[in-house]
Amino acid sequence: MHEIVERIKRKDIRALARAITMVENEHPEKLDLLSDIFSLRKQAQFIGITGSPGAGKSSLVNRLITHIREEGKTVAVIAVDPTSPFSGGALLGDRVRMNEHFTDDGVYIRSMATRGSLGGLARSTKDAVRVCDAYGFDMVLVETVGVGQSELDIMKIVDTTALVLTPNSGDVLQIFKAGIMEIADLFVINKADLPGYGKLKALLKELVMMTAGAEEQQAAIVKTITTENKGIDKLWERLKEHHDYLYQTEEGKNRRKNQQELEVFELIREEMWREVQAFADRTPDLPPVEADSDPYKLAAEWFAEWKKEGRSGG
Repeated sequence: MHEIVERIKRKDIRALARAITMVENEHPEKLDLLSDIFSLRKQAQFIGITGSPGAGKSSLVNRLITHIREEGKTVAVIAVDPTSPFSGGALLGDRVRMNEHFTDDGVYIRSMATRGSLGGLARSTKDAVRVCDAYGFDMVLVETVGVGQSELDIMKIVDTTALVLTPNSGDVLQIFKAGIMEIADLFVINKADLPGYGKLKALLKELVMMTAGAEEQQAAIVKTITTENKGIDKLWERLKEHHDYLYQTEEGKNRRKNQQELEVFELIREEMWREVQAFADRTPDLPPVEADSDPYKLAAEWFAEWKKEGRSGG
């Protein structure tokens, strides 16, 4: 662990890849590694790009990388893809839409599988973002798989969430019902050359006014056409403006404090789950799970027995 951390300090890209693989594969010493890496954090800007499949998120990220690099900033992209039912890996791991950046030393692109996480983000995705920050990237972009109503996990780690929509997609009302409107800091109407752009923009404006508080907190709406490289400069400016807003007000500090609190409880839940599962595996006289078992009663009994073992020092 110490060697990997030291290599990350020296910006060894192989050590970065190795560390992400270790957290993704739940290495036994993962928490020790992440604790050491956390002390190296550089406070990179974290940006989440989310939206339904087919909205053009990967193409948008590809164009955005170019603008970031033109300013001399380095960028890591964590692209979360659907999980293969056979290998457990990322189905779209080739990231073909970003291949023009593969030889750029200032760009790091990593595909990660959701591993069945309904929020569109695996636990290891959040850890990978932290590793990229410790490495020293100026920006970390997280592109989620796009799973509709379960997309809220993105807010737990990024500073700015950009929600990508397309005209005539029929997604807007579903997204509004899911609550995603409330976590989006920025709306991107991509493929804006398609019919229905004006109607979608008007609807978005109305929904933003309904959900926003103060006028300065209302999410911006940006028009993009990635196939023609239009609107990407405006999107980049809006992302920087939101970052400045966060760090000129208390909202940025409060947002990261809330994220840290959520993460603490999430880590505790994961550790408890592992402990209870290990306890159940080594305790054959626990009430068994049957097809018609009462899950609430069993959960209470198992948890009570696990706590009893802990108190007795077993």
